Amino acid sequence: MTRFVSEALAKHERAAFCSGHDLIDRYFRETVSQDVKRSYAACFVLIERSTGKLAGFYTLSAHSIPLNDVAPERVKKLPRYPSVPVVWIGWMGRNLACRGTGVGSMLLYDAIGRVAKAPVGAYAIGAVAINDVAAAFYREHQFQPLVSRPQTLFLPMKTALALVSG
Repeated sequence: MTRFVSEALAKHERAAFCSGHDLIDRYFRETVSQDVKRSYAACFVLIERSTGKLAGFYTLSAHSIPLNDVAPERVKKLPRYPSVPVVWIGWMGRNLACRGTGVGSMLLYDAIGRVAKAPVGAYAIGAVAINDVAAAFYREHQFQPLVSRPQTLFLPMKTALALVSG
């Protein structure tokens, strides 16, 4: 049995959640429920089975990126629409108590797996890194920066599918 379980955000106790980043914590505690109600985002949490504590969360939503922000070698293979559809990891936070346990990667791979299985067309999974550490984390997981915005990264669905199936 795995140590953690992933599920949609419900009536989970969020008041004590602490990622170490005030903006992320405030969003998760105060705003995410409104975004879910409005269908702006779907939120998923990773729960530690033995304690029921929140290990982390992420949100997913529809988005697009301008075609001219994709590297030229990739654009050659894409339709000439002004933008390409992506599923956005809008917010992601790992509980500080779980630092060093791989929870960040578990959250990311849970999001990738969830998107890869969804019956919706998307060229990639995207994210905006909140800082250089987050950008390095995404790059370590094969995300590539956009041409004009290096803190905005994407993972082509072809790569995402290979990650979750292999």
